[in-house]
Amino acid sequence: MDKVIIGKKVGMSQVFDETGRVVPVTVIEAGPCVVTQIKTVEQDGYSAIQVGFAEKRKSLVNKPATGTFKKAGVTPRRFLREFQVANVAAYQLGQEIRADVFVQGDVVDVTSRTKGRGTTGVIQRWNQNRVGPMSHGTGPVHRAVGSMGAHSFPSRVFPGKKMPGHYGDEQVTIQNLTVVKVDAAKNCILIKGGIPGADGALVSIRPAKKGGGR
Repeated sequence: MDKVIIGKKVGMSQVFDETGRVVPVTVIEAGPCVVTQIKTVEQDGYSAIQVGFAEKRKSLVNKPATGTFKKAGVTPRRFLREFQVANVAAYQLGQEIRADVFVQGDVVDVTSRTKGRGTTGVIQRWNQNRVGPMSHGTGPVHRAVGSMGAHSFPSRVFPGKKMPGHYGDEQVTIQNLTVVKVDAAKNCILIKGGIPGADGALVSIRPAKKGGGR
């Protein structure tokens, strides 16, 4: 059975390993989740399971979703995520997935959304430098974009030019993170290192595609 789960980022902490070194970890409240839908190659063209996390009031669920939850025999869930798995026969509708599906030492990929920072300039968004010296003569344009490109030829800005714009609030996957500890009683997984997103952000955890670990 493939190891997959969704949860909520609680925040960061630190633990001590066997040698006494401090290890920074991200605490994730993982599950309990339930399997709300199973998709097969014959019926849907691919193999996947839909997993639900965090209960939701019935009055907030529309009729199609109500039918899906009723068929699975579970209460409505607020968050749904789909995972492609190799063997859907290992899962059943309504099956519960808890944090102990992972164990200490597992190498995982974690997907979340970064913090949204609104519209920003090129210095914050692309880590560019200021324009000109900070003394006299440059004018109040130190944080401006600067030159856009060529003059009369080709008389246009090439696609991909790094400009000011919307920064953050995008889906990011951090690969090859190591599970430091699993607390099955509290449904918590401690993962080494930082994970994108604010505290309370929804995260998806699955086995690492490239292996390794850090």
